[in-house]
Amino acid sequence: MCVLAVGAAHASPYDPFGSESDETYAEQSQGGWPVYDPYGSQRGSAAQGSYAYGSAEAQAQVARIPREVVAYDGRYAPGTIVVSTAERRLYFVLGNSQALRYGVGVGRPGFTWSGVNKITAKREWPSWTPPAAMIARRPDLPRYMAGGVENPLGARAMYIGRSEYRIHGSNEPDTIGQAVSSGCIRMTNEDVTDLYSRVKVGATVIVN
Repeated sequence: MCVLAVGAAHASPYDPFGSESDETYAEQSQGGWPVYDPYGSQRGSAAQGSYAYGSAEAQAQVARIPREVVAYDGRYAPGTIVVSTAERRLYFVLGNSQALRYGVGVGRPGFTWSGVNKITAKREWPSWTPPAAMIARRPDLPRYMAGGVENPLGARAMYIGRSEYRIHGSNEPDTIGQAVSSGCIRMTNEDVTDLYSRVKVGATVIVN
């Protein structure tokens, strides 16, 4: 059961491609969760299949916050994901008092949340379909965006419970370590691919 603590500010869908303020978006999404903010202004035009970590695009994905094994004395079982919003770090618990620490981008002021949930699905190069309410406001938006380097969800996505929150990649590595999203946890494509390979569906996610 989802026990996420989400404030009223989270109920307003956010238009990732527009320039309007968040206050413009008053519609409620299904189940009370916010329409997902993939955070636009993505760059690049390469097709999904052409993205390789040895390429120039891949070199731009190198984490400015190093991924590293650190001492971790939390009480959580191996395989648990713990996100520290204040630190802007994600810990993947390894056991033996160790965790793998990644830099992440988190929700901007008014879009932070905390709680416990599960990873319910994983997708490689996920696609994105804007909801109908967003299309009604912005008919210029694509009705569907295929997975690839231009997609705001990046190289991998791990879905949190039945919410529209995700742990996902990004091709804007300069946003990692900042509070920039509408609640999703973003990582560099390199780091999210590494985490994706370790995380199992059903893993516990703790955000605090």
